[in-house]
Amino acid sequence: MHLEDLYVSPEYRGFGYGKAILKKLSEITVQRGYGRLEWWCLNWNQPSIDFYKSLGAQTMDAWTDYRLSGKELEELAK
Repeated sequence: MHLEDLYVSPEYRGFGYGKAILKKLSEITVQRGYGRLEWWCLNWNQPSIDFYKSLGAQTMDAWTDYRLSGKELEELAK
């Protein structure tokens, strides 16, 4: 299962909402027989990285993200 975005407003952080969301998604992932739950996190977002690691999440250093946008995207689309 892929989680696109997880955002908890600053005033609600530290109350367990993010963990509750990931717990529920983990339950659904296991119930459906999927092998993993994945998401992205910006490499400068240390508070989120620390949170994810506290749950046992592992970084996927073997993957590199790619993006096409702007002129290059338009050129390829022709």
